[in-house]
Amino acid sequence: MNRSLAVLYGGASYTAFLATFLYAIAFVAGVGVPKHIDNGAGAPVWTALAIDIGLLTLFAVQHSGMARPAFKRWWTRFVPPAIERSTFVLISSAVLALLFWLWRPLPHVVWQVDAGLARCVLWGVSLFGWLLVLTSSFTINHFELFGLRQVWLHARGRVAKDEPFVIRAMYRIVRHPLMLGFLIAFWVTPTMTIGHLLFTAVITGYIFVAVKFLEERDLVAMHGDTYRDYQRKVPMLLPGRRRS
Repeated sequence: MNRSLAVLYGGASYTAFLATFLYAIAFVAGVGVPKHIDNGAGAPVWTALAIDIGLLTLFAVQHSGMARPAFKRWWTRFVPPAIERSTFVLISSAVLALLFWLWRPLPHVVWQVDAGLARCVLWGVSLFGWLLVLTSSFTINHFELFGLRQVWLHARGRVAKDEPFVIRAMYRIVRHPLMLGFLIAFWVTPTMTIGHLLFTAVITGYIFVAVKFLEERDLVAMHGDTYRDYQRKVPMLLPGRRRS
């Protein structure tokens, strides 16, 4: 693939991710955007449930399916390896954008915290979750995770190689701090509606299943006893739990 085009494509895919990530923060928080988790076109309860669960399932299948090594080996028969990750990022961003657009609100309140100081604390903890997601991505190589490193190396005539397994920062406390950040950001809110609870519960279930039965299996296959030893020493998602 033309090297300049690969860089442009990688940059466009990253821009799409960044826009989607920032919109996701406002979408979940329910502030600052015209369409968020608790507003938009209404629908009967069972219709809204079916649409919302379908959208979440579509994201889970796409995201986990395209991330599997077997799929990547097949996929790179058609997509140049240098832009494989950027293509994954672009499609994931498109699926998330579709979820934001078609999401049907279920605005009945499950809990609500009205006290000013308590609301501020909850917003602060939720923001910490998003910051944990972002900082964790930089700890493991943010630019490779979102495809920029691959297209940059391709432009220089080099091929991206797997980096050695290294434990840094929050990865010494839990094996998946990035996912822990998402859980904090989704669950800690001063206003929890049925729609927000549905979104959070389904994503939580997806995270546990995908991490434990898919991602960790791939990491063991890649790093062998090194990762098994890491599993024994560091909990998966909850700090303080030695095994998960």
